[in-house]
Amino acid sequence: MENELRRSEVECKRESEEIDFSDEEKNEKGKTAFDCDICGKSFSRKAKLVIHERTHTGEKPYHCEICGKSFSRNENLTRHKSGVHTGEAPYHCEICDKSFSQNDHLTMHRRVHTGEKPYHCELCGKSFSRNDTLTKHKRVHTGEKPYHCDICGKILSQKGSLVTHRRIHTGEKSYHCDVCGKSFFDIHHLTTHKRIHTGEKPYRCDICDISFSQRYNLTRHKYIHTGEKPYHCDICGKSFSLNDHLTKHKRVHTGEKPYHCEICEKPYHCEICGKSFSQNGTLTKHKHLHTGEAPYHCEICGKSFSQNDHLTMHRRVHTGEKPYHCEICGKSFSRNDTLTKHKHVHTGEKPYHCEICGKSFSRNDTLTKHKHVHTDREHIS
Repeated sequence: MENELRRSEVECKRESEEIDFSDEEKNEKGKTAFDCDICGKSFSRKAKLVIHERTHTGEKPYHCEICGKSFSRNENLTRHKSGVHTGEAPYHCEICDKSFSQNDHLTMHRRVHTGEKPYHCELCGKSFSRNDTLTKHKRVHTGEKPYHCDICGKILSQKGSLVTHRRIHTGEKSYHCDVCGKSFFDIHHLTTHKRIHTGEKPYRCDICDISFSQRYNLTRHKYIHTGEKPYHCDICGKSFSLNDHLTKHKRVHTGEKPYHCEICEKPYHCEICGKSFSQNGTLTKHKHLHTGEAPYHCEICGKSFSQNDHLTMHRRVHTGEKPYHCEICGKSFSRNDTLTKHKHVHTGEKPYHCEICGKSFSRNDTLTKHKHVHTDREHIS
């Protein structure tokens, strides 16, 4: 193993020697400048430009002869060998005693304890503990999506997202739950899934102390307290707390219906009752009716629900949240369907009709009660 590491050091020196610095050019300020002809980024040394260009070409000329993994830089190969194959981890955290193969990994880890976030976004002021996380975050503002799927052409903002996306085409699910056997495209989804079994909820709201199993759900929850709606429709001006809600809303204006079944409109069928659905997720929720499964639990009172949106509505019993407002009288409601029923008071609309006597009602439950008038008369006669 020591011989292999020495060989890597020799290769690193050879890499520097192979790059010709004789054609260095001077700019008007007398400094060397080497520009990437793909993205325009500038470098002070040609060696750095050569390494940078590999981010565009995908070239990884340095190969681990032990496991076959490839790298774009020789120093990354050297680190890989010493950390993965030798198991050596000489850098220790003095707080929790966790060990690392690289000193910079230890430095980043320490920020978990100190809370230090030295990298700041100059656009929104948000801070991060790692520079690469800041780089990824900035793409939210710039809209940059530098990673392209060579199969379907989809563009993504993060390399990890591209790797995961490609598995949709290959069908590869390399990460398996050792409790229930379910498989996943990436380790992040497996880690999140395992919390269903363990009950772990590591993300806690610092305002009301409610905990969540996913960071995403905590972010959504916090909008209840802040009222923040950072995503705006450029057509009607309506605002949303989540970007995916804005995306769905825009289809009201564009008429876009991006999900098409080439066979039928409802390709997902319940093998128990035969009911069909247009989305697989809706079928999964429907099956809970047959199995009695209620995997979504209220962390306040322990009540369980078969669907996550039912849990979301239930939580408002505890929080008192009423996000649906009547624009006519200002009254607020915890559910959208309750608001819809309430509006009938103002409009006079009575959409529920009795098929026996023709009488109309503004609410379905009132129609149901009314029908007892007819059934009771039948029993009397």
